[in-house]
Amino acid sequence: MAVHTKHPASAPPVAPVREKTSHLLLRGWCVFVLVLALGGTAWVLAVGAIAAGVVTVASGIVSAVVWLVVRPPVQGRRMPWFALGYVAWAGLSMLWSAWLATSALTWLLLVVTTFQGLFVAAVLTWRDIIRALASGLKWIIGLSIVFELAVSWIVHGPLLPGFAVPDRTYDPIVYWSRDNFFDIDGRIQGIFGNANLLGGVMVLALIVFGARYAARAPRRPLLIAWMAVAAFLLIRAGSATSFVALAAVAVVLGTVLLMRTARRPGERTRWYLLYAAVAAVGVGVAWFGRDTLFGLLGRSADLTGREEIWARVLDRVAEHPVIGWGFATPWLPWEPRFDRWIVDHGQTVMQAHNMWLDVLLQVGVVGVVLLALAYLAFLWRAWFFAIDRPRFDLRADRPYSPLTLVPTLTGALLLVQGVSESGPLLVWGWLLFVLFAFKIKQAPLVGVGPAEQSMAIERGEQPQATAP
Repeated sequence: MAVHTKHPASAPPVAPVREKTSHLLLRGWCVFVLVLALGGTAWVLAVGAIAAGVVTVASGIVSAVVWLVVRPPVQGRRMPWFALGYVAWAGLSMLWSAWLATSALTWLLLVVTTFQGLFVAAVLTWRDIIRALASGLKWIIGLSIVFELAVSWIVHGPLLPGFAVPDRTYDPIVYWSRDNFFDIDGRIQGIFGNANLLGGVMVLALIVFGARYAARAPRRPLLIAWMAVAAFLLIRAGSATSFVALAAVAVVLGTVLLMRTARRPGERTRWYLLYAAVAAVGVGVAWFGRDTLFGLLGRSADLTGREEIWARVLDRVAEHPVIGWGFATPWLPWEPRFDRWIVDHGQTVMQAHNMWLDVLLQVGVVGVVLLALAYLAFLWRAWFFAIDRPRFDLRADRPYSPLTLVPTLTGALLLVQGVSESGPLLVWGWLLFVLFAFKIKQAPLVGVGPAEQSMAIERGEQPQATAP
């Protein structure tokens, strides 16, 4: 006969662990910060440069206040010093800048963007960072689809910045949207007003959504749907740079997964030598066969006039090669030295269309060296963050985390974009570069260490004893 007892052996039922409201609000603010950065030029086209600048600076002030309230654990010695050195040198260039007002304004935006990258990395764990980044990308994708559909269904024609309907025909480069959503042969630009910017963000979306899918995030079928929409927008953007970047990301991904299979000392060395040889051959083929390659992508071999822009920039670089002319990212078109200096389709060009040439023009060889060291340090750490098995004790069989792929794949995307665009120097390109460079130094293992565990406790979780 069964005997009932008032002292059961099992623990009493408890409510499931839930995130604290404060942490939900914190992550929500970080999502807004990321959407603000990912949108880039969209906010300028929507509300104007002054309003967009005010919102950007105001968001930085709010993040500073939140940082002081949350007081996340930060190891002061483990900062992205080369990146911060580049920011400091850019600020110092105001002492000799040929366009002081432009330098002061653009440097302020650089400082705010840098701080926002540090802020998101400091207050969120690795899992939360990728989750917040995915949420921000979903907002950008959704807004781009809704925007293009609204232009087609409501405006029934091209749309100018500021939601203005054109009263005459302009050069297509002027339009915010060209009303090409239902034109299969036309390129769409999303909320960015630029197909190249849309394509780059869609490559980033495929990286982030793919990592979350591999990490078995909740609602995986929806992730597949978001990846399909991102791929659709990437194809419709028709950006040659983005297609090349996607190919480079795929190669890096394959290399990382191959490196993870190494079991013996020296096995990776053979793979490194093989890939170095393949890369050398690939670069040679791409250079000598660029006419055919870009012809297949529907572009000219000079990257749609970029060689002419580069020549003009190099002519000005020759006058101040060491310290440059003064920081200016982007080139503000109302600055007399930039206004009508280089013109494309009747519009003043606002960048050198190569981040290294842009840095060389603005802050000289010194700035290029600082930026190169910053990227080298970031890519070095991101690479081993991705290929090394998580280990902090004698146990050597912990599984890899798919989230560790995101920094190195993002680095590959930024490097390829930097060949024909200056985007990696501002908005989401610079923010993610600083964010990942800082986070890898603060938390080199996902879910392990003071920063990761303290934020896990804030979420209402128990500290993890092992890396996920």
